[in-house]
Amino acid sequence: MTVASTSPPLRRPRGDGALAALFVAPAMLGFLVFLLWPTLRGVYLSFTRFNLLTPAEWVGLDNYVRMVNDPIFWDSLTVTVEYVVINIGVQTVSALAIAVLLQRLTQSAVLRGIVLTPYLMSNIVAGIVWLWILDTQLGIGNEIIAGLGFDRIPFLADETWAIPTIALINVWRHVGYTALLLFAGLQAIPNDMYEAAKVDGASEWRMFWRITMPLLRPILAVVLIMTVIGSFQVFDTVAVTTAGGPANATNVLQYYIYGSAFGRFQFGYASAMSVALLVVLSAITFLQYRLTRAGHTDLG
Repeated sequence: MTVASTSPPLRRPRGDGALAALFVAPAMLGFLVFLLWPTLRGVYLSFTRFNLLTPAEWVGLDNYVRMVNDPIFWDSLTVTVEYVVINIGVQTVSALAIAVLLQRLTQSAVLRGIVLTPYLMSNIVAGIVWLWILDTQLGIGNEIIAGLGFDRIPFLADETWAIPTIALINVWRHVGYTALLLFAGLQAIPNDMYEAAKVDGASEWRMFWRITMPLLRPILAVVLIMTVIGSFQVFDTVAVTTAGGPANATNVLQYYIYGSAFGRFQFGYASAMSVALLVVLSAITFLQYRLTRAGHTDLG
């Protein structure tokens, strides 16, 4: 005859839920107050005419119709895309090269600290420092160029040079941080794979394309999503170096939104452009995630 077990059922420890809620509460409060509510408020204001001085007036889709017919909006979006392409292209390639060199040649903590140093500087300070360095008449950068016998280059005062210069300034500041993110991803790749490839006579270049890139893909995809979103929101570097000039050559979308809201007090129209940017970034993020298969890894 089988005797039924009389051991008491396992009980969930008491107080875990309350403790978890206590730890999550500050972050949740910040999310609700500083992210969710402003987002919902901005979406509402995008359907209104609002200038801070009078109550918001509901105008339906008028702001969106105006946006579609606004040539400055489309020009700002084009300038922003140009900036993103240059910034992401140069930053990703440079960061990947730095990360691979750190992993394959040395893993010195001192070198990692040096690589990260520019990222510790705020965008405002970095922009001002490079504004001085690249000044056409007095900047040390142009002094060196003139000393080498070349003509001075108006890096931030010429329509052709302005956006590439701003993009490269931000590459200089962010490339170390991006490289360390990729370096962390490289650390997850088993070293046995490289050792086996060396035994088979594979070169460093072949190992990079056949081992490093496929196994780094999920991390690289996430890093690309983060950097693209950040690049589309460029503002502070433009504000302290060119203020959207010359001739709107650096009037990126975020700066145009800022000018519409706080320069012309057209908060409804600025909100509509912000919502449009949110939609664009959401679509780009979704496409990046699907095309790069960021949620899947080749590491078995």
